[in-house]
Amino acid sequence: MRTSLCDTLGIDVPIIGFTPSEHVAAAISRAGGLGVLGCVRFNDADELDKVLGWMDANTDGKPYGVDVVMPAKVPDEVKGVDPETLIPEQHREFVDRTLAQLGVPELPEGEGRDGVLGWLHSVARSHVEVALEHPIALIANALGSPPPDVIAQAHDAGVPVAALAGKAEHAVRHVDNGVDFVVAQGHEAGGHTGEIASMVLLPEIVDAVGDRAPVLAAGGIGSGRQAAAALALGASGVWTGSIWLGTREYLETMPSSEPMQQALLAATSADTVRTRIYTGKPARLLKTRWTEAWSQPDAPQPLPMPLQNLLVAPAHNRIHASSDPSVVSMPVGQIVGRMNEVRPVADVVADLCSGFSGAVQRLTGIDDG
Repeated sequence: MRTSLCDTLGIDVPIIGFTPSEHVAAAISRAGGLGVLGCVRFNDADELDKVLGWMDANTDGKPYGVDVVMPAKVPDEVKGVDPETLIPEQHREFVDRTLAQLGVPELPEGEGRDGVLGWLHSVARSHVEVALEHPIALIANALGSPPPDVIAQAHDAGVPVAALAGKAEHAVRHVDNGVDFVVAQGHEAGGHTGEIASMVLLPEIVDAVGDRAPVLAAGGIGSGRQAAAALALGASGVWTGSIWLGTREYLETMPSSEPMQQALLAATSADTVRTRIYTGKPARLLKTRWTEAWSQPDAPQPLPMPLQNLLVAPAHNRIHASSDPSVVSMPVGQIVGRMNEVRPVADVVADLCSGFSGAVQRLTGIDDG
């Protein structure tokens, strides 16, 4: 299971693993793939710097990357205006009423009430600044191409840039803007995702830009068979995310996430929903009583990014602390149906590789006919 991508990034297998957990990201890199740490949870640049320092010391010299959330078009952030003041009171009232109806208790005064500022463009830029002070091998952007000056900044530091794309036209624009790797993310994926399924999207993007930039396949990849299918469709590697939520190392970063893991292990591939309630942009989440509440007739329309996340982040903190799997708010893809047990990261990587080899052998047998 080796492609030219391995030589480009200095990895053993073409498995890229996105995760908000530094323990998971480091374990993926140590296992031969490329762990990519999601930075959006860091409101403070010093905190991110500390965590990346931990990554430097715990990846055994193996490469790793970071993922930021930064739209190509710089949004207006009015100086001197607290974005919290832009959230309508009726939205706050709906969230408070819903949490009460779901039986989610209040947090102790002063605990976990802040929003996640990593969705703000200015904060994402600070993430890039901090990350480039570390020996990262990749900067990925969950919202497509970063602004041109950010791409240039990364390239000046010798760091390639990856961008997610949900349409072939997006991929062409990314490469035209100087992006080095395109992540073709299908409808099945968790988090921000488009409307075209991976089986259709991947070959379209490979045909559109594959001769100019390597294409990574994302969405619905949780086994070696699926990785083999992605490479058969022209991908140079796979971008995985949801499968790492069910690993032991995830709990090392977030020990209180056990109820979330319980909810994921009990879910089927039909138990997700694509909605704007998480960030303001379409994202696939685990279907729970929380997501169902937002689909009721009395629910307000989600706010645009970044206001929606600022609205619901304190609610997510309360939900997380409640330890109730039925109200979990968590981005996850349809591959959740394959997540049936908590496993070490190394075992997941090994299964991806062995499953890939088995699939290739079956195809070779068909060819030998």
